[in-house]
Amino acid sequence: MPMSDTYWGQFEEISKYNVSLNYAERLWMAWYSYMQNDVLATGIMSFVMHEAVYFGRSLPWIIIDCIPSMNKYKIQNHKIPTAKEQWQCAMLVLLSHFTVELPQIWLFHPMAQFFGLSTTVPFPSLLTMAYQIAIFFVLEDTWHYFSHRAMHEFPFLYKNIHKIHHQYSAPFGLAAEYASPIEVMLLGLGSVGSPILWCAITGDLHILTMYVWIVVRLFQAIDAHSGYEFPWSLHHFVPFWAGADHHDVHHEKFIGNYSSSFRWWDLLLDTENSPEALKRRREKKSMKVKKAA
Repeated sequence: MPMSDTYWGQFEEISKYNVSLNYAERLWMAWYSYMQNDVLATGIMSFVMHEAVYFGRSLPWIIIDCIPSMNKYKIQNHKIPTAKEQWQCAMLVLLSHFTVELPQIWLFHPMAQFFGLSTTVPFPSLLTMAYQIAIFFVLEDTWHYFSHRAMHEFPFLYKNIHKIHHQYSAPFGLAAEYASPIEVMLLGLGSVGSPILWCAITGDLHILTMYVWIVVRLFQAIDAHSGYEFPWSLHHFVPFWAGADHHDVHHEKFIGNYSSSFRWWDLLLDTENSPEALKRRREKKSMKVKKAA
């Protein structure tokens, strides 16, 4: 095989004539040039990235669950997942990834490209990626709140779709995407649909921004299911951030705290489940009784 037909051969050729591109951009351009098929190039890269990030980010939480000294940070510290539970969870998640998420990942490129998705170089600026990802967070959180709440308030949806996700009343990292295929598709629309909507409206989206968004979103989802609350947890510094303490209560009580990333929808629509929220409701009810007397 001629050197020019290999990936690194493509990289060397591109490097000769694209000196203005940085190293990462040349690696990127060489990949698409080597694959000769944008949909295939994006599909492989997207799926490998998703699996590496999901299981790579879950691994530290599996290790932490095995360290007795970390138990003091476990929110429901009397419920530590067993090795069997972790394994069964991983198998169902893998099945879901290959049967549900893989087709979605494969279809994303042609769908988003139809609306103006870019896969070319140079990459967008950090500022552009940052503000677009911030918008995606807000859109996804809104979609997640209302669809998640609906799956709790309509018995048919809970019994036939959402109940699987609540198999573990004390969540752990791997269980972030432990759900029925329908739920994976439904809630996944918030993560994938938000960038597509943005792209459809503005025509301005680079797939690298999409990748960074998915990585950050996976980190958020896995950490929210970790079951651990630390003094350095993000919500201590960003009060409207949800985090593990917010979502763990949802799994324990099966009601309230429907948002994924932020707390504002639960606060605005009075579905927050916390000691402070319960106290506010009792005080409000007491005031109504006094006024009625």
